[in-house]
Amino acid sequence: MVALPKTKLAVQDYLRWSQSQPDGRFELVGGHVVMMSPETVRHVHVKNEAWLALRNAIKRAGLKCAAFGDGVGVQIDDETVREPDVSVQCKVAEDNSLLLDEPVVVLEVVSLSSVRSDTGAKVAEYFRVPSILHYLIVDPFSRSVIHHSRAGDRHSISTRIVTSGEIELSPPGFVVPVADLLGGEASDAAG
Repeated sequence: MVALPKTKLAVQDYLRWSQSQPDGRFELVGGHVVMMSPETVRHVHVKNEAWLALRNAIKRAGLKCAAFGDGVGVQIDDETVREPDVSVQCKVAEDNSLLLDEPVVVLEVVSLSSVRSDTGAKVAEYFRVPSILHYLIVDPFSRSVIHHSRAGDRHSISTRIVTSGEIELSPPGFVVPVADLLGGEASDAAG
């Protein structure tokens, strides 16, 4: 069992601490290390399908962006680092970095343990990062995607719930089918 730090940490201290851990997944929230819950087969399947869907959509559009699976953090402020299930960045990422510099899309797959945070606190947190233009919340239970995006003035957020068709992510300029984000019919078999 991992012993979590009892004191508040700044981002750089957290990154050093997290690299020294033999196992486990963590986030830094308000200076406090939070252990992330184990994932179900359904969650991992949908998360992987969402990564593949975004990667394929980027390729179809011919963009010089990259889709990253979980493991790479997004710094919200000096005391908070989130680890989205999938992120997209159009700036080249440094190979040894633990954080993305300028993510433009972040995606979370809802689980029973994360639904409150994914649909609440993380919305405000992610949009505090100036480069983030789209936040997708994939809900495998209702087979829907909540798409939050910055409006033209960049100070307001528009939200829509999508169950079919495609989602346009412009900028950076690609379209992703909702069925691909949800894992198609395969996610039904995964549980």
